[in-house]
Amino acid sequence: MKDIHTVFTQFKEDFPQVHLKHAELGQEIHLKSGPLPEKTRWLIKLTVSASSGHHRALETHLAKAREADVTEGEIKHALLLLIPTCGFPAFMEAYRTYQQQS
Repeated sequence: MKDIHTVFTQFKEDFPQVHLKHAELGQEIHLKSGPLPEKTRWLIKLTVSASSGHHRALETHLAKAREADVTEGEIKHALLLLIPTCGFPAFMEAYRTYQQQS
């Protein structure tokens, strides 16, 4: 996948070894550390990034979720689950990011 954010591209250029280790850790956790199916893992990642206000991460996780065949309905449902847990404002920020990426 092409980098969505130029700051991430710059990070990879400035710190190639750190990026390599970070990518390896991500692969280990995402692919090998548990039984959750891929779609579920991406839905969790996008809601965690949304609930913590990390909207650049949310943009990335939205793109990767779509690549993993997560449907728009599944994404919207996952975002709606933010309302009772994190509040309506957190949902609206995440939903705005979702709308911008649609």
